[in-house]
Amino acid sequence: MEKKIKTALASYGMSGQVFHGPLLKVNPQFEVVNILERSKTNSRILFPDAAIVKSYSEILKNKDIELVVVNTPDELHYDMIIEALNAGKHVVAEKPVTQKWSQAEELRDMAEKKGLLLTVFQNRRLDGDFLTVKKLLEQGVVGRLVEFESHYDRYRNFIDVDSWKEHGGDYSGVLYNLGSHMVDQVYVLFGMPQAVTAHLKVVRQGGKVNDYYDMRFEYGNFAAILKCSYLVKEPGPRYSLHGDQGSFHKWGIDPQEVMMKNGHLPVGTSWGIDSKSNWGQLTYEKEGLGYTGKVETMAGNYNLYYNNISKVLRRGEEPLVKLNEVISVLKILEACIDSNNQKRTVYLD
Repeated sequence: MEKKIKTALASYGMSGQVFHGPLLKVNPQFEVVNILERSKTNSRILFPDAAIVKSYSEILKNKDIELVVVNTPDELHYDMIIEALNAGKHVVAEKPVTQKWSQAEELRDMAEKKGLLLTVFQNRRLDGDFLTVKKLLEQGVVGRLVEFESHYDRYRNFIDVDSWKEHGGDYSGVLYNLGSHMVDQVYVLFGMPQAVTAHLKVVRQGGKVNDYYDMRFEYGNFAAILKCSYLVKEPGPRYSLHGDQGSFHKWGIDPQEVMMKNGHLPVGTSWGIDSKSNWGQLTYEKEGLGYTGKVETMAGNYNLYYNNISKVLRRGEEPLVKLNEVISVLKILEACIDSNNQKRTVYLD
């Protein structure tokens, strides 16, 4: 059996409790040995044998630790990752890895020079609905694609004044929170867009950061439209594909996050299974024959992320999320900021 990867969590807030903690708990290749909690002991529930530390330096001084999960507020990532790499630790960072793509390039070069892994937790690549959309596009079921539309809408008509996500400037708000996932998905599907046109707004009264975006990415013969708002009481389709032979609509969202928020560990044959009521609908016409029917959602599985990390560290395999991809996504996000601020379409190299 391969040696377990001794791991530390740099915080135990929402991402630690809902995502990284449960995923690491059920993965036999990892052992969580240190967790940074300055005032609470919530991690005792999942990790009763892990040592709770009060400072980041205690993690970095622990010579047994191979992997550090940097899941702190975005503005802290850059400095914390530098410290971890200088301490000889591999790093999994929450998205976005940094606020600016130039910082991510610097960290990529640093990690490569030291022979260390630096990657980003882009779990939404492993959503069942996204995997289904990806497969349908690969199969060409709607024919030549002319428009792709994705929504990540919520109804949150209040301001959480204690949350760091509700404060900051251009690099805060929903664009770098949920937008990091959506732009990453589009990049995985289609690569770098030729141009972006973005509209960012604050739609909640008293809001200080963007909580709405409407972004259009041009890809030559088709466009990808990404939308998000915190004031959508009744959401429409999560994904819509339109081609010259048909359309596909998918409602609802991957159930894994809600399951883990409700205390379920990511195990069992029913994990990541979408409700039949949320299955997508495909309508197409080919050679004079029309068809309308449901498409079963593929099962999502966030466990594949840390399975991949263990194979990278123990077998030298390629990481699921590569830093060059992450840098490209950050370039797109910065182009969206420029487009909104300058009220124009921004063209990308």
